[in-house]
Amino acid sequence: MNVMEYQHIIWDWNGTLFDDVDLCVDIINGVLERRNLPRITVEKYKSVFTIPVENYYAALGFDFSVEPFEKVGKEWMDEYERRKFESGLSDGAIDILNYFKNKGIKQSILSAYKQDTLDKIIAHFKLSKYFEYVIGLDHIYATGKLELGLDLIKRIDTTPDKTLLVGDTVHDCEVAKELGAKSILLSSGHQSAEKLSSCNVPVFNSLKDLLNKL
Repeated sequence: MNVMEYQHIIWDWNGTLFDDVDLCVDIINGVLERRNLPRITVEKYKSVFTIPVENYYAALGFDFSVEPFEKVGKEWMDEYERRKFESGLSDGAIDILNYFKNKGIKQSILSAYKQDTLDKIIAHFKLSKYFEYVIGLDHIYATGKLELGLDLIKRIDTTPDKTLLVGDTVHDCEVAKELGAKSILLSSGHQSAEKLSSCNVPVFNSLKDLLNKL
């Protein structure tokens, strides 16, 4: 893979640079148990998770005619915010960020995570020096990030065809296509390799696997 054909890397955050899958599954299992709904495994989670996350909650059996998504989603997010530092950076994250930085390739983050908490967690891990832009949503409900991506692609100092988006969901691939950018995906994040294969773009097992192929 010739990374030198790219001038800007757009990173997803959750599940890509930040290894929070186990935490997300633990929290959703608590939310499910409190409603007498079946617990799920990591494998099940990765097979049903999707963006917008409202659809994923529906697939798990939540009945929004009884309890609105906004209430359930806030319950999940409140616990995630309390516990977010139980998770750490994905294995190889610093190495690959340094790799692109040393190549002179600019980098940004495009996330469905809420902007103010995204800024805090980036600062916590002392990652700000790597990124031109850190872009998140203005709410907690992870509805998608296409509009944010369209705004970002206008701001970065390169053309879409010289831009690579690295993520861990089908949504990341869809966003990249809309932006006119290329994408690669990681199966170590929130969706399974089988689900990601539908995108017909390169899928790597992890950041370390990706770095070894560069």
